[in-house]
Amino acid sequence: MEVLWAPWRMTYITGDREQGCPLCSLLKEKEDKGNLVLYRSSRSFLVMNRFPYTNGHLMASPSRHVASLDELEEGEMVDLMALLKKSTHLLKKALNPDGFNVGMNIGRVAGAGIEGHIHFHIVPRWNGDTNFMPVLFETKVMPEYLEKTYEKLISLIEEP
Repeated sequence: MEVLWAPWRMTYITGDREQGCPLCSLLKEKEDKGNLVLYRSSRSFLVMNRFPYTNGHLMASPSRHVASLDELEEGEMVDLMALLKKSTHLLKKALNPDGFNVGMNIGRVAGAGIEGHIHFHIVPRWNGDTNFMPVLFETKVMPEYLEKTYEKLISLIEEP
């Protein structure tokens, strides 16, 4: 029998929930590598999800703390969409996925883990990446450390 270890998940499961907005905290700290922030534009930013669904799971968020799409200014919407485009291009170059899930959970009832600060999830997908492990055992196998994926992505972020 094989044993799969994902000890980093326990921090999420049992850890204290941060007071305030974790996305705003990332922007204030200026520790991009430690916080897995890949890119900052004038009105939005791109960060790796520390508790990913799969390798390369990114989040694109407006820099301004807003809880709904209705609150976004026109320029923020344009900047955010450009960042979504940049993120899928980046993931294609670095990880070669077969497709993507791109979406947003707005509000707790919709599954938002960070309720007050909207953000898109960009989840790369590969043919055959859903197998018996998550279906039967509720276990997801992550084939690469976050830091290794970060290094792949950050090395390509400024390329056209």
